[in-house]
Formats: sequence, C-alpha cells, structure tokens
Amino acid sequence: MEFREAIKPYSGQPLTRQILMDVLKEYRRPHDKISELVDQEMLEQVKRGVFIPGRRTSLAVPENFLLANHLYGPSYVSSDSALSYWGMIPERVYETISMTTNRGKSYRTPVGRFRYIRLPLPYYSFGLQRVELAENQVALIAGKEKALCDKIITTRNLKLRSVKQTRDYLMEDLRISRETLRDLNTEWFHDFIKCSPKKESITILITTLNEL
Repeated sequence: MEFREAIKPYSGQPLTRQILMDVLKEYRRPHDKISELVDQEMLEQVKRGVFIPGRRTSLAVPENFLLANHLYGPSYVSSDSALSYWGMIPERVYETISMTTNRGKSYRTPVGRFRYIRLPLPYYSFGLQRVELAENQVALIAGKEKALCDKIITTRNLKLRSVKQTRDYLMEDLRISRETLRDLNTEWFHDFIKCSPKKESITILITTLNEL
C-alpha cells in the first residue's frame, strides 16, 4: 500500500514510531525507511519518536496543542497558551506552554517551541477540559480559571498581596478585561485552594474577582 494511504487513517494525529513500525512492517529495515520518508518530505520529525505527515502527503497535521500533549506527558496546555486560546489575553503567544507532573522541559521543533512547567499533585489534576480543536483532534487544556491560576503560580517572584495590586496585575499587566474577569467562576477556586501552591496569592485573587 502507498505510504500516504497507509497513514491516512491517522490524519491529524501525531505519528509515533510504534505506529510507523506497524505501517512499515513489510519492510526489512523499517527504521531506514522512516529516514528515507523524512528525506522525501513524506514525514516530518518533531522530536525523537514523534512524527507528523510531511508536506508532500497533503494530509492534515496535528494542532500544536495536541502535539504538546503527546510530546511530553502527562501534560496539559495552560498559562499564556490557554489564556490566549480562551480569548482572555490579547497577546499572541509564540510558544505552547504546558503543565506537567514531571520535571520541566523545553523543545524547539520544526513546528514551534514547547515548554513544560512542573506542578504538584493533586493541584495539577483540577480544572482540566478536553477540547476538540479540529476533526478527530482533542487536546487536554486548562479551563479559564485554572489557566489563570497556573499563570500566577508559575510566574517567578510574583506574590499577590492586595486587591489593588492583583487588579493592576490582571487588567494592566495581563490586559484581561473587567467583563472577562467577572465571568470567571470564583466558586470553582475553592475546590482546590487548599492544595494549591501560592495559597495566599490565590486567596487574594478570589477576593479581587469578587469585588469587581
């Protein structure tokens, strides 16, 4: 079977080496065939062991959020990347930021930069959503509230001490609108505040949101 047709059922998904070894099982040297397909631009290697369809296949490639889930795990997309996805901040984000329970890591790949920041359990597990990015492409992303908390928790040297400081940080530094902040569900924060890092900052965040 032609290679393009063989990987068509996986269109839009990351192609692991395991998938490719199964697709290429009729070849005596499948590893060599993978290298050949990369040279022919039928495959593109994102990192060791993870590939996407090359430009010559004309097949759909995974969205970067989906790739982020697969490049390093367990992980979910959060912080600036999720805030931008939800339309909470106006700035364009030039790398995909994720949270993980493993040590922090960064990747520079042909399709973009990916950064992973460590968070502890059980806080890590709260507030996640499975989002359909495109047909057959579902990624794990922080909800609005969790993405904002993750941003605060993982920003070095940031400690929220007052309502005014917090309001300035949210509306001037992050440029989140008052309307967007008012739409956040502050009741949700109480589910995880006891196990969150920077408890004092998250407590001030809740107070600030309730006073808007």
